[in-house]
Amino acid sequence: MGYLSKLREKVGHERIIMVGATAFVENESGELLMQLRSDTDDWSLPGGCMEIGEKVEEAAKRELLEETGLKAEDTELIGIFSGKEYFYTYPNGDKVDTLIILYRMKGISGELKISDGESRQLKYFPKNALPKPLEARTEIMFERLKDMGVL
Repeated sequence: MGYLSKLREKVGHERIIMVGATAFVENESGELLMQLRSDTDDWSLPGGCMEIGEKVEEAAKRELLEETGLKAEDTELIGIFSGKEYFYTYPNGDKVDTLIILYRMKGISGELKISDGESRQLKYFPKNALPKPLEARTEIMFERLKDMGVL
């Protein structure tokens, strides 16, 4: 059982701060890897909650491997995203203020495959034709990434 599950046993659905480590993965054509989430039925980037004692870069690599079967050798910080617009209520009622730390993943190896129950589909999309619907926090983050020239 991970940190977030243990914390939720104590606080239930109460609002908490969650550090999210998120992976920005491009293929050789410059397309962006997206996951269709099984809990919300919308598209987002692979990623998840940092565990106790874990470096955030390690969390991003771990989440990428767990959710996609892909391994990254290295990371490059793209940005840190937080604020009231990153408040989110999950379908199960869990409330979070999310601090999203986004990394460009480098040195990708492995075979793309759904490795856990968090994804329904994994697919690369051209950056000018991203799928809909986007998960709410992902949509807000993508607007910032466009302003930064990343998308």
